[in-house]
Amino acid sequence: MTDRALVVVRAGALTTVQDRGRPGYAHLGVPRSGALDAPAAALVNRLVGNSGDAAVLETTLDGCAVRPRSTVVVAVGGAPGPVAVAGRPAAWGAPVVVPAGELLEVGAARSGVRGYVAVSGGIAVEPVLGSRSTDLLSGLGPAPLAAGAVLPLGPAAGAHARVDVVPQPSPPAELVLRVTLGPRDGWFTPAAVRTFTSRAYRVSSASNRIGLRTEGPALERARPGELASEGMVLGAVQVPPDGRPVVFLADHPTTGGYPVIAVVRAADLPAAAQAVPGIPVRFVPVRRR
Repeated sequence: MTDRALVVVRAGALTTVQDRGRPGYAHLGVPRSGALDAPAAALVNRLVGNSGDAAVLETTLDGCAVRPRSTVVVAVGGAPGPVAVAGRPAAWGAPVVVPAGELLEVGAARSGVRGYVAVSGGIAVEPVLGSRSTDLLSGLGPAPLAAGAVLPLGPAAGAHARVDVVPQPSPPAELVLRVTLGPRDGWFTPAAVRTFTSRAYRVSSASNRIGLRTEGPALERARPGELASEGMVLGAVQVPPDGRPVVFLADHPTTGGYPVIAVVRAADLPAAAQAVPGIPVRFVPVRRR
């Protein structure tokens, strides 16, 4: 039994292991996966001295609690919320030492959705296709955390950052997504395209790591029927039969038969990871590059 490990005490609503994902396997039907808020995951890794590709924990809404078997340095970022070590308040967004056997508690998010917990050495579960990420769609990678699970840690590689706290973007009060129209915007009436780019939608509570679902005006088709299945990319805005746009996130399917009205700029997707149900969503068209 190695002492470089974390024992899961409270798994939370949904806590998964995530890294940069496994791009390059879409032709095999394997999604990219990886941390939804990649900048937040990269930041907490830097704070504890990890490389950028080290695996972290991604929590959803209500955090988690873990107990290290050896003394480690941790950093919690992403959605802001309370952090405690051995029952005492600890810093959020800064390196924190957790002694061997003491409990690290990450509380419920005060705003936003997804928190990120980096541990010195990284989560060292066995990689699958070059990544340690949990993929909820395909089932690749480690299962979502459960109480009692033991997560191995890699060797601590570097010194942690000597900072008190670092700035991180606030979760959005309104989600503004820049989109490039197409490739299937012609499947919708001109009025529907105007609605899509001018009306406010809201984030649906049915959103998950596969896609951000929206509530709002339905988009009317200009033509009936469905497409033959075609490739889907990260950020594709697919419109299912109910007419409400769905933004594909990291665990999205690699093919689909519903028309894609637009594609979201990659730089705007981390904010989508932190968009709580009910906040407004606006799709702003930009020119093709």
